[in-house]
Amino acid sequence: MFAGAATVPTAMAASAPSALTIDAVNAAGKTAAAPAKPAKGAKAGKVAAPALLRAQVLLDRARFSSGEIDAASGSNMRLALAGFQKKAGLEPSGTLDEATWAALNADQADALVSYTLTDADVAGPFEAIPESMAEKAKLATLGYSSALEALGEKFHLSPTLLARLNPGKDAGRAGETIVVPNVLDIEPLPKAAKIVVDRSDRSLTLLDADGKVLAQFPASTGSAHDPLPIGTWKVNGVARHPVYHYNPKLFWDASPGDKKAKLPAGPNNPVGVAWVDLSKDHYGIHGTPLPASIGKTQSHGCIRLTNWDVSTLTESVGYGTEVLLQE
Repeated sequence: MFAGAATVPTAMAASAPSALTIDAVNAAGKTAAAPAKPAKGAKAGKVAAPALLRAQVLLDRARFSSGEIDAASGSNMRLALAGFQKKAGLEPSGTLDEATWAALNADQADALVSYTLTDADVAGPFEAIPESMAEKAKLATLGYSSALEALGEKFHLSPTLLARLNPGKDAGRAGETIVVPNVLDIEPLPKAAKIVVDRSDRSLTLLDADGKVLAQFPASTGSAHDPLPIGTWKVNGVARHPVYHYNPKLFWDASPGDKKAKLPAGPNNPVGVAWVDLSKDHYGIHGTPLPASIGKTQSHGCIRLTNWDVSTLTESVGYGTEVLLQE
């Protein structure tokens, strides 16, 4: 088990299949006319984990994020595939077929690569994050709780999958060589002219001035209590590593007795590593300390992305960028 993976359930790590190797993943979908066959005993029609993992990495590299890379099929994966297929001129089925593999394989880079941990990767400080806003406000920073969490965010994958890819490795030792998704060498996005957030499929899409899709991300987009404010707005500004001012009066589900609190910056801040302020008061696009929840759970009206996706977004938008929030 990946040392430092205390947050990964032992049973999950112990029962993980061994077929998810760097060679199996990097070969998946390259030569077969159809997606790689599932392992023996898997349900018919299911795509094998190595193929799913390679496809997720290639989609991430193409700027069609499936959120947290997890080598599993789900709604975020189908959304990313459909967006990629539409841009490639294919039927947006949301499934891995021969034509989709051909388009994905235009990127010849390995999906998984070796990476040597640096001093900065393991320096921390790593500290458990308390639940209450008042206790969070007492911390100097809302940083990562472990090296495993930090590496998961750096390489866009779940800590569980990172541990599965690296049995016996030490996440806390500089100089350790581990296997990670190949997502660090992607070219920055050009400037976007428009952001479109679609509540129906929980997506955020970046468009250029000609309406061409630059990127697509899964998003959490409001709730019945705090619906997405449908309409056309503008970006007022971008704040990276924001301090968060908690006001319980703005939250219908605030805990009784909660008081206003000023929470320090950090990836485990309630709005993550960036806040894109909208011209609609109290609304913005921001990150999250819970990347696995994106596209799966509701928000308090704002638009939530993974920390890495909101970081990518901030490279491409700025003051005055149009924002369309639609049904």
